[in-house]
Amino acid sequence: MSQKSDGMNYAPQGKPQPVVKPGEFIFAATHLDHGHINGQCNGLTEAGGVLKWVFDADTAKAEAMAARYPGAKVARSLDQILEDAEVKLVAAAAIPNLRGPLGCQVMEAGKDYFTDKTPFTTLDQLDQAKAAVARTGRKYACYFSERLHVESAMYATDLVQQGAIGKVVQVIGFGPHRLNAPSRPAWFFKKEQYGGILCDIGSHQFEQFLTFTGATDATVVNASVGNYANPEYPELEDFGDANLIGDNGATNYIRVDWLTPKGLSTWGDGRMTILGTKGYIELRKYVDVGREKTGDHVYLVDEQGEHHIHVAGKVGFRFFGELILDSLNRTEKAMTQRHVFKAAELCLRAQAAARRLTP
Repeated sequence: MSQKSDGMNYAPQGKPQPVVKPGEFIFAATHLDHGHINGQCNGLTEAGGVLKWVFDADTAKAEAMAARYPGAKVARSLDQILEDAEVKLVAAAAIPNLRGPLGCQVMEAGKDYFTDKTPFTTLDQLDQAKAAVARTGRKYACYFSERLHVESAMYATDLVQQGAIGKVVQVIGFGPHRLNAPSRPAWFFKKEQYGGILCDIGSHQFEQFLTFTGATDATVVNASVGNYANPEYPELEDFGDANLIGDNGATNYIRVDWLTPKGLSTWGDGRMTILGTKGYIELRKYVDVGREKTGDHVYLVDEQGEHHIHVAGKVGFRFFGELILDSLNRTEKAMTQRHVFKAAELCLRAQAAARRLTP
């Protein structure tokens, strides 16, 4: 199955933009349960990082990944990674309910942690990670790929920060995904393990809401989930939506689902509308449906007129270089720890508040 049609293995590649010299930033990869680990490692190596170790309980999986990165070796155990003083950061894409405890273990070993989203499945895990960060001074970073690894979303980040549409008052996000049920592991269908749809793919949306509005907290006004099309997987939620109000008065509506039809040329028609006091932006992230099979289309309407900007290949993925420099310099340019934890908290609170729409 092609990467473009299968969101689980979607791993964007960009132009190499090293921020360090070869060997200055050594990292490792472990727990390869989700294909997003490939995007995480692509981003870090393109920014100059060197993948030294790969570990997974499935040795064949670890060997296949190590073979794609020059010089990478298969570790005998997680401990071999954690005991290596050269390793500055550990990237991981564990089963979601294991991500929090793994992160605490990594940070206690004196290394920064870079997990796939969603970063937690319970508020207790979040609290434990906060305590571990405070105790160790290490970073708990998260791969919110639908902004950080999408050029149109990063371009919109800049537009908003430059004041192109004035003060942002609302963000509407749509995150449809293709299910591809036969390709999914067993844990994907167990709610205790994946956390629920608003916790899982909803986490992308809440991170973007905080980023684009500048809100530092929000209240969940309404949330709902359902399973409309997949009764053979009773613990799966194939639909979810939520409405938030930020502490600065901005509002948010999100809809996420696993209902992408076979006829769509990509894994999901991800879109976002950002409304400001002086204009609005629409992102068509992965396809401009019915027009262009390419992604990264930005539509901007401002006081000067209507603009269509195709930004594919023009923006790059600066987050990864910023994360490397943050790890080396103990700064917070890529993303603040507070921001990571607040996005995580909102998705957990929305999931907990969600009413069930289907039997």
